[in-house]
Amino acid sequence: MILPILAYGDPVLRKQTEEITPEHPKLDALLENMFETMYEAHGIGLAAPQIGEAIRLFIVDASPFKDDEDLSEEEQNFVSTFKRVFINARIIEESGDEWVFNEGCLSIPDVREDVFRQPNIVIEYEDENFKKHKETFSGIVARIIQHEYDHIEGILFTDKLSPLKKRLIKGKLANISKGKVSIDYRMKFPNAKKKR
Repeated sequence: MILPILAYGDPVLRKQTEEITPEHPKLDALLENMFETMYEAHGIGLAAPQIGEAIRLFIVDASPFKDDEDLSEEEQNFVSTFKRVFINARIIEESGDEWVFNEGCLSIPDVREDVFRQPNIVIEYEDENFKKHKETFSGIVARIIQHEYDHIEGILFTDKLSPLKKRLIKGKLANISKGKVSIDYRMKFPNAKKKR
């Protein structure tokens, strides 16, 4: 089932998220719905808060980057099959010189900005079977994970922009929260005027 994605301004996007257990109700259906929702919106990641669930869960599918000419052949091969579920994730280390990449977000349509992040991460998480993992990622995969991880921490990529950039996009963000944006996927807007 395709779920509506919460737009910028929805308080759930800023909530403190909670860890979940294998007893979490209908987790398989939730994961299936999240992947379906992400693919429908042409996304590469989706976090539970974006669909109204304040829990520590996000999904990633980096395969759209498989033909990116800026990546080495080895990186292209890696991203082409990189599809993961991250439950109760904790980034325990970020390292390396910050690099810039133009990011967007399904909750903030039509806004793309350059964001600086460190290129390497070490992350502990559980998969969809609640098996524990501790892995190191770098490059574009690390960036996608960092972006989605921020969501479960109540952080949006726009929080990482300079004060000037934030002022420049303030009007766009206000319009998004009111539903004044053209999109081709289901969204829920916190400040949209109700139709009579």
